[in-house]
Amino acid sequence: MTRTSSNWPPTAKGYFAIGAERMSKSLNLGNLMRSAHAFGASFTFTVGATYRALEAHADTSKTQLHLPHYNWATLNDIALPGGCKLVGIELLDEAIDLPSFRHPLRAAYVLGPELGSLSPQLLERCDYVVKIPTSFCVNVAMAGAIVMYDRVKSLARFADRPVSEGGK
Repeated sequence: MTRTSSNWPPTAKGYFAIGAERMSKSLNLGNLMRSAHAFGASFTFTVGATYRALEAHADTSKTQLHLPHYNWATLNDIALPGGCKLVGIELLDEAIDLPSFRHPLRAAYVLGPELGSLSPQLLERCDYVVKIPTSFCVNVAMAGAIVMYDRVKSLARFADRPVSEGGK
């Protein structure tokens, strides 16, 4: 199969957004936004981010030129499209393991801050809370990339993996 812009990468069904609550590091936000752009997000967002985070220095793909970014000051400001499920990403015992999670067709994934967890108020608003099966928390931008990869892998059409190791 020849890879062209019309058939590669495979397009996942539905749409998604990704963002973080109380983000404080511009490099992490920039990295998250760049990954979101690469994985086909419909928009990115922050909730209660500090001024430095809004600078997004590591976003070398200039995501804000290609898709919307929303800076919501408080939880009350969050305005998701109708039918969009809010999915918290948090390392909690009661959270759903990411490999066992069926992604909603319309989802907004929200990650916690670099030095903390999602607030209890935000967790209450989430339709689902999902955890990445790791021994401890990973970098917020890395966690976002893992979740987006899992979504695309789950909802886009890829060839089945071969029975033996390697490719085709």
